[in-house]
Amino acid sequence: MKNVILTIAFVCSLAFGFAQDKGITITVTVDNITSDKGKASFSLHTSETFMKGGGIMNASSEIKDGKAVITFTNVKPGEYAILGMHDANENGRMDFRENGMPLESYGTSNNVMAFGPPQYEDAKFIVADKDLELNLRF
Repeated sequence: MKNVILTIAFVCSLAFGFAQDKGITITVTVDNITSDKGKASFSLHTSETFMKGGGIMNASSEIKDGKAVITFTNVKPGEYAILGMHDANENGRMDFRENGMPLESYGTSNNVMAFGPPQYEDAKFIVADKDLELNLRF
């Protein structure tokens, strides 16, 4: 009898585990990259990680015909922003001119292109209960 109860409890816990929500999928597309050289790199950020290094999720993509597509999976509901860049020389970081201007193209969610570094408040968006498709411009 003890084994039957343990078996039922185990099966119920498995069923409950598989029934858990897997999170939201965010698909990001950039289709205005000026060169297929290098790769496109993206980071998903919260307000705590934005412009402070790596995001909570990172992904990169090959560029084909000026287009790159990546997918962030299993994203929990909340507020986020995406930073993306064309890492033309594949050194894993943004390169800058001597005056501080970027040498490689970049973009943020909501496609706000202000003078100066991107701001979280401009780039943030809400993840709720549906998968998202975002288009970024570099």
